[in-house]
Amino acid sequence: MRVTFFSAKPYDREFFDRLNADVGFELMYYETHLGPHIVNAVENSAAICAFVNDKLDAGVLRVLAEKGVKYIALRCAGFNNLDLEAAKQYGMRVCRVPAYSPEAVAEHALAMILTLNRKTHKAYNRVREQNFALNGLMGFNIHGKTVGIVGTGNIGQAFARIMSGFGCTLLATDIRENDELKALGVRYVPLQHLLAQSDVISLHCPLLESTKHLINEASLQQMKPGVMIINTSRGGLIDTPAVIAGLRTKRIGSLGIDVYEQEEKLFFRDLSHTILNDDTIQLLMSFPNVLVTGHQAFFTEEALEQIARTTLSSLSRLEQGQAPENPAALLV
Repeated sequence: MRVTFFSAKPYDREFFDRLNADVGFELMYYETHLGPHIVNAVENSAAICAFVNDKLDAGVLRVLAEKGVKYIALRCAGFNNLDLEAAKQYGMRVCRVPAYSPEAVAEHALAMILTLNRKTHKAYNRVREQNFALNGLMGFNIHGKTVGIVGTGNIGQAFARIMSGFGCTLLATDIRENDELKALGVRYVPLQHLLAQSDVISLHCPLLESTKHLINEASLQQMKPGVMIINTSRGGLIDTPAVIAGLRTKRIGSLGIDVYEQEEKLFFRDLSHTILNDDTIQLLMSFPNVLVTGHQAFFTEEALEQIARTTLSSLSRLEQGQAPENPAALLV
């Protein structure tokens, strides 16, 4: 079976090529993202492998179906970029990677918290210029602070376990409560209570209609002045103009984002020799209390190996008329 990849980087090829030795697919890679501009280039492929910023709307899926594509494999957990109803209409099977080293993303969220709090990125630059002054580098003890966890799926659970080790009070909100986390000391509360009580809020929920712009002007008003907000989930969870206003009024003390609502034209690319046309991300990066990383929270060896292994296994089983080993991997 030929599988055509989009948004494929050298590290994707490395892991997929290595693990494909056990499967024997024909793999074809495009570095560009999938969308109307490139979809007609797909030829003789039974499967498409896509990533977070690939566009799989009804129009793209229609063309893929006409070209004989039977399977869509998302090498990520989220699927907000795919029209599931259209996939059903065209008889496509859709799989994803529901869990790939959740510790990778949780640990990156912690890294952002520690960096923003203790300003290690600024200290690093200072001492390289022989400036060893401490003015402006003061942080706070994380021990004893209240940390709010929005979403306690695999990543939220991993994050809760990490923050428990810091001696934090842990609040969580989710449509399903996790008994193991309760035993760990996590207390489930309504979102409004979490927003009002938390010193640090970390987002680990999927992007759905019900969660779009979860962080907005109204929800910011419910938070403690000086709150730290971390988003390693999906950019659309945050209403960016509202957050910029919150930074200006100091309602938000610091912000760490590994995702961005308009990241499609920015992230996973080297734009160091160009002028960015996105004034919003430029403004965000100009704030001294904002840390932006380019969707790298998942980026560990363990996670990439698991993504490749799960994707290839699911496609192999679908080709044989079987469901993926993990039932949560099958969307359609």
